[in-house]
Amino acid sequence: MRTPTPAHASGILRATSGVNPVLTAALRGHHVVVNASTWTPRRAVSAAVALLLAAALSGCGLTIPADPDGTLASATGADLRVGVSADPGLVDTDRDTPTGSIPDLVTGFADSIDADIDWTYGSEETLVGMLERGDLDLVAGGFTSDTPWIDKAGVTRGYPEIDGADGREIVMLVPLGENAFLSALERHLDEAVGSR
Repeated sequence: MRTPTPAHASGILRATSGVNPVLTAALRGHHVVVNASTWTPRRAVSAAVALLLAAALSGCGLTIPADPDGTLASATGADLRVGVSADPGLVDTDRDTPTGSIPDLVTGFADSIDADIDWTYGSEETLVGMLERGDLDLVAGGFTSDTPWIDKAGVTRGYPEIDGADGREIVMLVPLGENAFLSALERHLDEAVGSR
């Protein structure tokens, strides 16, 4: 019969009660092997904190990207509030419902999230103000990638391949910080017109 070699004789410590109470509490029920040549109480506590943080975040339903104000969740299966400004070749606002390549893209996005569109016409400044106040979910028109509204709104990537853009990189605006909504919109635009 072979005599078991103590763990510390091979340069390995097994975390058991008494080695480090914080580490032991954090890892209860788990078998952990620690290299004795690099183990220090500080490293053990750091490892325990990292494991606790990972366990806490995985259990709280945190998703990235996220919408702090829930724009994607509130528009999905409900109303998508869209502001548009007229731009020749992209948006025509002469009717009750706007027409053109931009409204077509927005309609396709709304369909992808099962939303009905509530259209609002206005100037860029008026629409961006409404977006900031939370009265709109999306603003579209002839906005380009060098828009002056970058500090007031989230901005999609530029899409030069939109019909009527004449080589301009067209962007759409969303509320600042609503990253899940922005990501869903960009995924739709990537599929509809391609990404650069």
